[in-house]
Amino acid sequence: MAASPHSKSRVSYFYDTDIGNYYYGQGHPMKPHRIRLTHNLLVNYGLFRKMEVYRPHKSTHEDMSLFHSDDYIHFLRTIKPENKDAYRKQMQLFNVGVDCPVFDGLYEFCQLSTGGSLAGARKLNKGNTDVAINWAGGLHHAKKTEASGFCYINDIVLAIIELLKYHPRVLYLDIDIHHGDGVEEAFFLTDRVMTVSFHKYGEYFPGTGDLRDIGCGKGKYYSINFPLRDGIDDQSYESIFMPIMTKVMESYRPSAIVMQCGADSLAGDRLGCFNLSLKGHGNCVKFMMKYNLPLLLLGGGGYTIKNVSRCWTYETAVALGIADELPNDLPFGDFFEYYGPDYKLHISPTNMTNQNPPGYLEAVKTKLFENLRMLPFAPGVEMLDIPDDGPVKVEADEEEKETFETRVRLWQMERKSAVENEFSGSEDEGDERRDERSPPRKRLRPDKKGSSASTEGGDDHATSEDGNDSSTSSSTDSSDVPKMGGITLVTQASASDEDSSTQSQSEGEQTVGDIEVEETIGIGPDSSSNESIAAAEESISKSDDHDDSNSMTPDFYPMLPPARPPPRALERAIISITPVYERESSSDDDD
Repeated sequence: MAASPHSKSRVSYFYDTDIGNYYYGQGHPMKPHRIRLTHNLLVNYGLFRKMEVYRPHKSTHEDMSLFHSDDYIHFLRTIKPENKDAYRKQMQLFNVGVDCPVFDGLYEFCQLSTGGSLAGARKLNKGNTDVAINWAGGLHHAKKTEASGFCYINDIVLAIIELLKYHPRVLYLDIDIHHGDGVEEAFFLTDRVMTVSFHKYGEYFPGTGDLRDIGCGKGKYYSINFPLRDGIDDQSYESIFMPIMTKVMESYRPSAIVMQCGADSLAGDRLGCFNLSLKGHGNCVKFMMKYNLPLLLLGGGGYTIKNVSRCWTYETAVALGIADELPNDLPFGDFFEYYGPDYKLHISPTNMTNQNPPGYLEAVKTKLFENLRMLPFAPGVEMLDIPDDGPVKVEADEEEKETFETRVRLWQMERKSAVENEFSGSEDEGDERRDERSPPRKRLRPDKKGSSASTEGGDDHATSEDGNDSSTSSSTDSSDVPKMGGITLVTQASASDEDSSTQSQSEGEQTVGDIEVEETIGIGPDSSSNESIAAAEESISKSDDHDDSNSMTPDFYPMLPPARPPPRALERAIISITPVYERESSSDDDD
C-alpha cells in the first residue's frame, strides 16, 4: 500500500466539559485536568472552527461488557470512597488500590472516556468523518477483569470491536512509552487486528512487549513489538518507525487504523525516559495520515501536563493539515501561566544519552521484517451480517403490554366493587384503618326503631345524637341493658355454624383479611328474658378481656383484593356479643 500526500481531512473531535473535573488523588501522576488544558489550547488557537466538535454520550454497561466482565463493571459502578472499606476483597481481586485508586466519579469518568472512543469509531464506520479524535481515551492497560496502570476500562479494545463490525482488518498502533499490554492481550489470538507497539522495555511497567511476543494460534505474527531503551531521539525513532510501518501496511493492508498517541514518550515527561520533541512525535501521526484510511486518534499516557496539552494540540493541527501554520507563540488563555517561562508551543529535547545504538535498532528491525514475511497477504474475513451500532433497547412485547393492561383493569374493577364499610390493612384508609395496633373495635348496630349509636376508631364509648356518651364497657349494669334491642355476633365462620341457620339474619358483612362475618340478630319480646341478658353481659365481659395481640387482624393478609369469600369458610369461630343500646332520652319516650 503506497503512501500518498493526504488532502485536508474531515475531522471530528470529541470532548466533554466534565472530564477535567475528575481527580485521582493527591500526588497521583494521572491528571484528567490535562484534557481540559488541551481543549483550552485548541480553542485559543482557533482549531475548533476547522473541525466538528461533539460532546459524546456516556457509554453504557452494555457497551463496556462487550469486552469487560459484568462483575468487574458492576464493581466499578458500586465502589465509592465512602464504601471502599466494605469492598477490600473485591479491590484486591480487581487490582484497584494504589495505582488505580478509588475516587469520586470513577464510573462516570470511565463512561466519558469510553463514550468518546466509541462515538468516534461509529462515526468512522458510517463514513461521516476521516479522522476522529478523543484525547480522553487511549487507556491501553486495562484488562478484561482488572484495572492496571491508571486504566480501568479499555476504550481502545471497545473501539476496535466497534470498527470490526464494518472493517475486515484493523491496525492498532501505539507510540506510548509503555507497552499496550491490554490491547495486545485482547487480540493475541486473532488475525483481524494487528497490534504494533514502540515502547520502553526492561525493568519498566508493565514488563511485557518482548520482541518474541508475536501472537498465538490464529494470531501468530500479528503482534509486533519494538522494545526500546532510554533516551531515543527524533532521528532514531524516525529511522525505525517509518520502515516498520511501511512494511506493516504493505503486508497487512488494514482498512482502519487506531492510533494511541501517549505523550509520555516526550522529552521531560514526569514518568518517561524518551527524548522526543513535538515534531518527532507528531511526525508519526503525519506519516499514518498519508494512507488516507479511517483514523481514530486517542490519548493515553503523559504526566507533565503542560507538555501533554502542547503535544495533542499540535497533533490535532497535524490531523487538520495545518501544523506548519500553527504559530509557536502560545495564545493567551485561561491557563496561560502553565506554559511559562517560555510560553512556546514546541519543547526542546534534553541532553540525555541515547542508549539505542544503530546496530541494536537494525537488529530488531531485521527480526521484525522476518516476522512480517511470515504473514499471509491480507488475511480474508468471512462475510457476516453487520451487527447493530449500539445496544438495542428492547421494547415490551404486545402480549406483555396487554397482560399488564388487563391486570390494571381488573384491579380498578375490584376497587369499584368493594363492599361499603369494608375494612382492610392498607395504608390508604387514614386514621380510620384497622391494624394490629388498634384496640378491639366494638361495632354497634341500630335497633329496629332506627336509633343510631356507633363507635369511632377503637373508642370504648358511643355518642348519641344529642351529644351524650353512653358507656359500653363490660362493667355496664344489667339495669342499663334495654329490654328491646339486638345483639351483634362477630364470628369467623366454621362448618358447624351452618346448622345455626334458624336465626334470622338482618344484615351481614364479610372481609378478606380475617374473614370476619358480622351478623345482627334481632331479639323479640319473647326472647328478652333475664337469662339472655345475663348471657349477653357475660359474653361482653369475655370479649373485652380478650387479648387481641394474637388475633387475626386485617394486617395479617395485607393488600388482598376486596373479593367476597364463600361464607363459613374457616374452621375457627370467635363470637363476640355486643348489646345495642337504645337512647333513653325524653324525646324517645315521647315517641
